[in-house]
Amino acid sequence: MHHKRGGGVRLRHALVAGALLAGLWTTPAPADDSEVKQRIDALEQELSELKSQMAVKNKAEEEKAKEEEEKAKHAPVYGGGSEGFFIMSPDRENILFIRGYTQFDFRAVAGKESDTNSNTFAFRRIRPVFEGTLLNFIDFKIMPDFAGGTATLFDAFTNVHYFQEAMVELGKFKPPTGLERLQSPRNLMFLERAYPTQLLPNRDLGVQLWGILGEAKNVSAPAGGGYLTYQFGVFNGAPDNTSVNNGDTATSNSKEIVGRVFAQPFLEWGPTFLRGFGLGVAGTYGRQDQSLANLKFTTSAMDTFFTYTPTVVKGLPSTVMGDGPQDRITPQAYFYYGPFGLMAEYVEQYERLTRGPTLDVDEVDWAWQVSTSWVLTGENASYDGVIPRSPLTLHGDGFGAWEIAARYHEITLDSDLFPLFANPSSSARRARSATVGLNWYINRNLKMQFNYERTLFQGGAPKGGDMGSEDAFLTRFQLAF
Repeated sequence: MHHKRGGGVRLRHALVAGALLAGLWTTPAPADDSEVKQRIDALEQELSELKSQMAVKNKAEEEKAKEEEEKAKHAPVYGGGSEGFFIMSPDRENILFIRGYTQFDFRAVAGKESDTNSNTFAFRRIRPVFEGTLLNFIDFKIMPDFAGGTATLFDAFTNVHYFQEAMVELGKFKPPTGLERLQSPRNLMFLERAYPTQLLPNRDLGVQLWGILGEAKNVSAPAGGGYLTYQFGVFNGAPDNTSVNNGDTATSNSKEIVGRVFAQPFLEWGPTFLRGFGLGVAGTYGRQDQSLANLKFTTSAMDTFFTYTPTVVKGLPSTVMGDGPQDRITPQAYFYYGPFGLMAEYVEQYERLTRGPTLDVDEVDWAWQVSTSWVLTGENASYDGVIPRSPLTLHGDGFGAWEIAARYHEITLDSDLFPLFANPSSSARRARSATVGLNWYINRNLKMQFNYERTLFQGGAPKGGDMGSEDAFLTRFQLAF
């Protein structure tokens, strides 16, 4: 056993020795120091060139990035969508919005004797809108209208809003009066506004101080604003439902003072269902010194039922003049809760009229309306219209939003106007209308409306009779952006 173990050790030693000799035989001879140094110098030079190239490349990329960043600082921002188109300065202090809307109507009217154009297609409004902000606190708006084949400037005003609680608006715009008058035509519940609006001015030139107090932070108000909105202004003075000479010049030195306050008291406290409740009051105080020959009151079908056209009396001029005080008061309210909407307002007007130097009358007129709506598809009703949750799509299950609506409104003219200031055989003393409607909000830009309205009149026919009732079917296709 001992002999075998010793032989194995000697064999292993021999194998190791042989391996060492083989390794020495195949290992190359070491190079001298100069050759090694040359190789190291070449590698260092190549590395230095690569570093130099990378530095040049990085510097060029940095300069290009800085140049692009500098260009971006001075390049305008622009875009568009369902709310219109805009262009904005890089500092975001100046912005221009380009918006607009058209309303294409069809009216079918029957029953009233004085109808001269019972069935017609017509553009009710064609209005491009240019509005924006300068220097972060100067708002502006310019809005012409091209319906009826004529160009009319409806809005052109500037609003300085450095402080939301105290802003100054001046130019041509809606005097702060009726609740429905101040509502955009794009968001009306029915095709035409109710009778109270016809006793209020349309557009006028003037200046107003206004503000929003206590803006809601945790909820959105159904008509914007805050707990209290106030407006107080001085205007040229416009007759009912009109603008004086297109509202661009005054016809007398008299001015009209207009004021309005509107409160939404339950925006962030109290019962949740009352958050959409608002109420207010507006009034005007001034003097009229102008002809009322062109003033008229119309139904929703745009059919005239009253004008200041008196009966002929020898020795008296045929023109009726507003010649004295004119005052109005209009309490108003709305209520929105989920898909339910309600609006109500009342207008009472007092004014002095004359017909020549010897004949005058103190006229008192009034009008009121109540309207209600329900969004069948469940979206929230609001003063600013309905936004469909599922717009109509060609490939999908969206059908837009559907709303039903109903309204009753009436207007009563002073009986003392007849016959010396208005002809009882052609002008009615009272109009009472009931309206039902169906509104289809196809998407944010398209809307269709269908209205049926029946109107009854008191007076307006020969021999003291009543003007025949009017039945109107009205439709509208609206494009707004």
